Amino acid sequence: MKKIILFLLITCFFSCAEKLMEKPDNLISKERMVEILNDLAIINAAKSTNAKLLQDYDLEPTKYIFEKYDIDSLQFVESDRYYASIPEEHEEIYIAVEAKLEVEKERLQTAKKIKDSLTAARKKEFRRKKKLKDSLLKNNDK
Repeated sequence: MKKIILFLLITCFFSCAEKLMEKPDNLISKERMVEILNDLAIINAAKSTNAKLLQDYDLEPTKYIFEKYDIDSLQFVESDRYYASIPEEHEEIYIAVEAKLEVEKERLQTAKKIKDSLTAARKKEFRRKKKLKDSLLKNNDK
């Protein structure tokens, strides 16, 4: 009985490590897949907020991504399916995409804080100058 259980465990272990798909000839590298998926995530977010703008200018963001990376949709789908058949690699890719998006989010939040503080400083300076101008005008009227 122990031998049967051991045999099943070993068989299961090796079958889990087996690739479900053959590696495509035109496989996109993991690093490049991270870049592509990162851009696609940003574009999908933009689509949901500015869909009308994209429609008005007849822009097709996915086509732009494929041209930018010099790939076609079939190559992308085959590469994505291949990586999906290897869960560890697929997870690594998506963790890397998530990390890149988080870095970009932090960069944008920092830029927004700087912009907001500059806007507040300009408003404060404008009010100070206006107050000074008003006080000078009052003194001239006397």
